[in-house]
Amino acid sequence: MPLFDLPLADLRRYTPAVAEPADFDDFWSATLAETRGHALAPVFEPVDIGLELVEVFDVTFAGWAGEPVRGWFMAPAGRPGPLPCVVQFQGYGGGRGLPHQWLYWANAGYAHLFMDTRGQGSGWSVGHTPDPAGSAPAHPGFMTRGIEDPETYYYRRVFADGVRAVEAARAHPRVDPERVAVTGVSQGGGITIAVSGLVPDVAAAMPDVPFLCDFPRAIQITPKDPYTEIVRYLTVQRDKVEAVMRTLSYFDGVSFARRAAAPALFSVGLMDMTCPPSTVYAAFNSYAGADKSIIEYPFNNHEGGGAFQEREQLNWLRARK
Repeated sequence: MPLFDLPLADLRRYTPAVAEPADFDDFWSATLAETRGHALAPVFEPVDIGLELVEVFDVTFAGWAGEPVRGWFMAPAGRPGPLPCVVQFQGYGGGRGLPHQWLYWANAGYAHLFMDTRGQGSGWSVGHTPDPAGSAPAHPGFMTRGIEDPETYYYRRVFADGVRAVEAARAHPRVDPERVAVTGVSQGGGITIAVSGLVPDVAAAMPDVPFLCDFPRAIQITPKDPYTEIVRYLTVQRDKVEAVMRTLSYFDGVSFARRAAAPALFSVGLMDMTCPPSTVYAAFNSYAGADKSIIEYPFNNHEGGGAFQEREQLNWLRARK
C-alpha cells in the first residue's frame, strides 16, 4: 500500500479549519442533559466463564434516552480496589464480543469496561445492544442513519452512550473515579475523542487510528468504507449535501479534540486508506490537552500498531498512575 496522503512534514502541522456550528456546545449540553434525565442504573452481573485470574461481569446501564446498553466489566481477581480503569470502545461493525477476548487490561491490574455499540455487532464481532431508533432512508451501514438532522443522527446516540459508559465505570465500587481512561481503535478511537471532549476530567485518552475526524476531507480523499457510505448516499440524495455537512459538523472529532484536556496518546498508520493520516492529524493537532503524543507506523494501513500499540499504551498509562 503506497503513501497517498500529505507528506509527513505537512501532516505534522496539518490543522484544518473544520467549521463547527455556533450552537455546538449547547447541542451537546442538551443531549447529555436529556440522557442524564434517566437514571444510570448500572447492573454488574457476575459471569463464570472458567477464568481464575480475572473476574467478569455482564454490564447493563442506561444510555441515550434511557435505553439499555450492554458491556463487559473485568477486574483482576482478588484485587479490591480502588483500581484505575480503562473504558474501551469498539471498531465499526463490531460488538462487545466475548469476555475472554478482552483480558489484556485486567491482567495488567486495571479494571476494564468494554462498551457494546448499539445496533452493531454482526460485522465481525458479536453484539447484544439494539438501536431502537428508526431512520429516514439511509445507505446500508450506520454512517447515514438519521444524517439529515443532528437531532436524529446515529452517532448522537453512540456518543451519549460513551459518556454514560464512563459514568457506569465510575459508579463501580472497585474503580477509582479519578483514574478512568478511555481508548478504542478506529470507530472506537473516534468515540474516545468525542468522550474526551464531553467528559474533560477523564484521566487519559488513547485513540488509535481514529475514525470520525475531519469529515470534509475524509469523504473527498478516501475510496474506502465506512466514509464512502456517505459518498454513495450523496450520489443518490443529491439535494442533501448541505444538510448532511451541517449534521456532520456536530460530530467531527476535530471539534471534540478542541475541547479535550486529558493526557492523550494517539496512533496513526501512514498508509491508512480507511482513516487517512491527515484526518488523524487533524484531530491530534487540534487536541487542546498539552500532554499529547502520537506514534506513527510508517508502513501500516488501518491495522496501525496492533499489539505493538497496546504495549505502548500500557507503558504510557502506567507512567501516569
